[in-house]
Amino acid sequence: MEYFKQFSNQFYKYQGLIYKVFLFALSTFLIVYFFPKGAQFKYDFTKNQVWQYDDYYAPFSFALYKSDQQIEDEKKEIESNHIPYFKVDIGIWNEFDKKLQNAKSTIPDSILPSKQDEIFNFAKAYFDEVYQVGVIDNEKQFNNNQLVFLKKGNLVTETLYGQFSQRKNVKRNYRSQIENSNLKEFEEVLIDLIEEYPANISFDKSFTQRKLDKKFDEISYTEGLVKEGEKIINNGELIDADKYKKLDSLREEFKRKNISQNQYLFVSLGYSLLVALALLMLLLFIKLYRPNIYENNNKLTFIFFNILLVVGLTLLVMEFSNDYIYVVPICILPLTLKVFFDARLGLFTHVITLLILGFVVPNSYEYMFLHIIAGIVTILTVSELYKRANLFLAVGRITLIYFFAYLAFNLIQEASFQQIAFENLIYFAINGIGLLFIQPLIYGYEKAFGLISDLSLLELSDTNSKLLKRLSEVAPGTFHHSLNVANLAEASANEVQANSLLVRVGALYHDLGKMKNPYYFTENQSTSVNPHDEISPKESAKIIIDHRINGIEIAKKHNLPDRIIDFIRTHHGTSTVYFFYAKAKKESEDEVKREDFQYPGPIPFSKETAILMMCDAVEAASKSLKEPTAKIVDQFVEKIIDKQIEEKQFLNADITFKEIEVIKKVLKAKLKNIFHLRIEYPE
Repeated sequence: MEYFKQFSNQFYKYQGLIYKVFLFALSTFLIVYFFPKGAQFKYDFTKNQVWQYDDYYAPFSFALYKSDQQIEDEKKEIESNHIPYFKVDIGIWNEFDKKLQNAKSTIPDSILPSKQDEIFNFAKAYFDEVYQVGVIDNEKQFNNNQLVFLKKGNLVTETLYGQFSQRKNVKRNYRSQIENSNLKEFEEVLIDLIEEYPANISFDKSFTQRKLDKKFDEISYTEGLVKEGEKIINNGELIDADKYKKLDSLREEFKRKNISQNQYLFVSLGYSLLVALALLMLLLFIKLYRPNIYENNNKLTFIFFNILLVVGLTLLVMEFSNDYIYVVPICILPLTLKVFFDARLGLFTHVITLLILGFVVPNSYEYMFLHIIAGIVTILTVSELYKRANLFLAVGRITLIYFFAYLAFNLIQEASFQQIAFENLIYFAINGIGLLFIQPLIYGYEKAFGLISDLSLLELSDTNSKLLKRLSEVAPGTFHHSLNVANLAEASANEVQANSLLVRVGALYHDLGKMKNPYYFTENQSTSVNPHDEISPKESAKIIIDHRINGIEIAKKHNLPDRIIDFIRTHHGTSTVYFFYAKAKKESEDEVKREDFQYPGPIPFSKETAILMMCDAVEAASKSLKEPTAKIVDQFVEKIIDKQIEEKQFLNADITFKEIEVIKKVLKAKLKNIFHLRIEYPE
C-alpha cells in the first residue's frame, strides 16, 4: 500500500513530463507510420544543374520512364483518333413501324383504295430507308466526316456520322420527298400519318469510354532500358534532359522496389530517429524561449496537432498523386500559430514541419524552398486577421510568391517559357483559396482547445455586449473605472510591445465581481451613506477581497476565456486592503492579522497582467487626489508602482525595469491629460 502511494505521488509529480513524452512519442509514431516505406534514392538533383556527386553508375537494370507530358500527349493522340460507338435501338423502329401500320386506317375513305396503298407504300419506303441508316437526336456531337462504329446487336459496322438523319430534319426531308413525287396533292395526308419521329440511334458513351480506357491501359510507360553498371553521369557534368530522365527513372524505380522485412525495419528506424530529432528541436526551442507554452500541455497538444494535420494532409494527397502536393495550404500552420502565439514560434514550427516532409516529397529542395519563402511572407504580411481585407490581401501576396518562385525554378530546369507547365499554377491558386478557411478554423480551435485569438478579443471588447451592459447598469462607477483602466492599459501596452488588445479586454472585465455587492465600492456610491460604516473592518475587507473570486465565477458562468479570467485572478496580486487593515489596527486592541486583509493572489505572470495591475491601482487611487499638479501626479505614480515592486508583485511577470519606467511615463502623461494639467513655469 505504501509503495502504491509513493508511486501515485511520483506519477502526480511528473504527470506533465510523462504527458509530454507520450505526446512526443505518439506524434513521431503517427508520422513515421504513414510515411511511404519504399527505398529512397539518396541523391538530390535538379534539371540543368551540375551533378555534385561522384561518377554514378546504374546499380541495377531499369527501364526509362516516359515523362508525364509524353504520356499525356499519347493519350490525347489516342483520344483524337478514337472511333466513337453508336448503338441501334431495334425496339424503337419496331414500335414506329407498328404505328405506321396502324396509321394506314386513318387515310380518308374518299381516296381510292389503290391510291391509299400507294400513299402508304410511299411513306413506308421513305421511313424504312431513313431508319435503316439511322435517326439521331438533334444535338450534333461530331462532324459529318467522322468515322463511327454502329452496333446492331453483336454486329458492328462502319459508317460516317453524316449519314445519320437528325430527328429535326426527318419531317422536313419527308415533305421535300413528297413535293418531288406524283403524290404531292396528298401531302397533308402523308404528313398526318405520323406525328413523332423518334431517334433510334444513340451515342454509346460508356462503351466508347471502355474501349478508350482499354487503349490507355495498353500505353507503355517506359521507353528504352539502362543496364546494370552503365554510366549515367560524371561528377561535375550538367544534368541535361536525357540524363535527368535516367536519374528520374532510377528514382522512381527505387520507390517501386519492394524491400524485405529487415530493410523495412531499418528504414522505419531511420525515419523515426530523424522525425524524433526534428520534433525534439521544436520542444527544446519551446522550452528555452517559450517556457509558458512548454508548461501548458494543452498548448503543446495544439501545436503538435497542427503539425500532424499538415503532414497528414500532405501524405494523403501524395497517396492520391504527387502532382497535387502544392494544393495543400501548408502556410495555414504558421498563420494559425501566429494568431494564437507569436510569429517566431509559427515560423520555427513551419520550418520543422517542412524538414519532416522533405524526407518523402519529390523535389524536396524545390518544395521546401517554395514553402519556406511563402511561410516567411505569411509571417511578415498577415496581421489583424479580424479585418477581412487584410486576409485577402495577404493570401494574394502569398499566392504571387508561389507563382514567382515556381516560375523561377522551372526557368532553371527547362530554360524556356514554352516548356513550363502553367496549369500547375492552378494548384497554387487552390492553395491560396485554402488559406481563406483560416477564420472558421480559428473558431473551431478556440472551442476545442480553449484558446483565444484577436478575433474573439475584438468581439469581447464590444462594450454593448450583454455582460458589459449589465455591468454598466448594476455598477456604473465600476464600468467607468474599467473603461479608464482599459484606455490606460492599452496605451501602456503599445509602448512596450505587449498585446494591447488582450490587455484592453482584460481591463474591461477585471472588476466583474463588483456586480455582486456594487454599493460596497466607493465608485458606485451616489450618496453619503457608506455600508461599510455598519460592519467591521474585517468584514469590509472580506467583501472587497471577494470581488476577485466573484468575478471569476461570473466570468466562468458567461464562458469567458481563461486568458481573460487570468486578469480577474491576478489584478490585485497579493496586495493588502490597506485602508481597512489600518482601520482594524486602530479600532482593535488585539493583534490584527495582515493575512485577513490580503488578497490571496496569484501575482501577475505575464507582461499584460502586470500592466493591468499598475494601471488599475493608479486609476483607482487617482480619485483621491484633491488638487493635483504635474509634480504631485509624477510622485503619485512613482509611489504606487514602486510600492508594487517593493511587494514583489511583478516577480513572475516577464516585464523589465525599463518597461516599467516606460509605463510610468505613459501613466503620468495620461493622468495629466485627464486632470487638464499644464507645466508649472517658475515665477
